[in-house]
Amino acid sequence: MKRLVLPLLLLTTPAFAGTFTPPKGCTTYLTVQSRGCLVSQFYTCEADAAGDQWRADYDADGPYFLSKIDHDTQWLESYDINPATKEVMDPKPRDPASFSDLLAMGLDTFDFSLTKDNGEHTTIRGFDKLTGDSATIDGVTLKQTEYEYTQTDDKGKVLRHSKGHEYISEEWRTFFSNHSDWEMEDSTWAPSDTPPVKFITPGKPGFASTLPLFECDGQMSSLVLPHSVAKSLGGS
Repeated sequence: MKRLVLPLLLLTTPAFAGTFTPPKGCTTYLTVQSRGCLVSQFYTCEADAAGDQWRADYDADGPYFLSKIDHDTQWLESYDINPATKEVMDPKPRDPASFSDLLAMGLDTFDFSLTKDNGEHTTIRGFDKLTGDSATIDGVTLKQTEYEYTQTDDKGKVLRHSKGHEYISEEWRTFFSNHSDWEMEDSTWAPSDTPPVKFITPGKPGFASTLPLFECDGQMSSLVLPHSVAKSLGGS
């Protein structure tokens, strides 16, 4: 339990201060303000393996999700705030996610399993594919991807099914959300739109702010909820 509490304290304290402060030995390198009342802090830590990076997500109510990926955007671990749970990638994935393969071949498939600290075990299978399109947002050029994945339990029951488009940054080696569709229990699809609007680097106004700026009207915050369980495996 101690390993779970420490990251949650990291997220809870800055929410009241309005400015994100990473753990000791870590450095925030990017703040991203997105639609859907979402702001994310990206940071690296000296104690981690080279290329590892963290993302802390905040909505209008404060922090709700923390995730860690490696240099190839393999999902490593994540923490949901409410309820407080930790989830890690199982060793020896059958088909590891590979940002390098996506850039080199335009397509990356993945097949790996996750385990929560409450004992829940699931498997995620899907793909990321470059569409050939790009976009420039707030002066940052991003490549667009198409993705689809399913998350199933050990009996094969589909728990989540999502498809849509994302953006990737070659410089930062990470994914950013765009438009996603989530399949509901009644087989209808629910949209979620949380594309980035502003990229804020150190020294610029708004850097490390935990206050989301866009579409925080009380009606959009629900669209952010699926994001916390979506492509954290890809860093989005």
